[in-house]
Amino acid sequence: QVQLVESGGGLVQAGGSLRLSCAASGSNFRFNAMGWYRQAPGKQREVVATITTGGTPNYAGSVRGRFTISRDNAKNTVYLQMNSLKPEDTAVYYCSTLTGFWGQGTQVTVSS
Repeated sequence: QVQLVESGGGLVQAGGSLRLSCAASGSNFRFNAMGWYRQAPGKQREVVATITTGGTPNYAGSVRGRFTISRDNAKNTVYLQMNSLKPEDTAVYYCSTLTGFWGQGTQVTVSS
């Protein structure tokens, strides 16, 4: 069993930045690829970024160049640095182990 707790969401103006954190329980964090997903009202959940156990990132086209995913295995934490935020980035952001474990989500709202 893995527990994931996201934090760092909030309200920001367009062009601003936020950093999301996801703290994972358990000793096997470093063996899990991790991902950030988001779900906007009335839309399906979509992948934002993923990171392999070795630290290789992959990004959705809509955020490439603006968002950066990273991980700190010593802290059992994965991060999502979000820059140049746009109103269309407004959503609930979730982290996942990619093996079926999800956090509760954190709201990100970008005002125009």
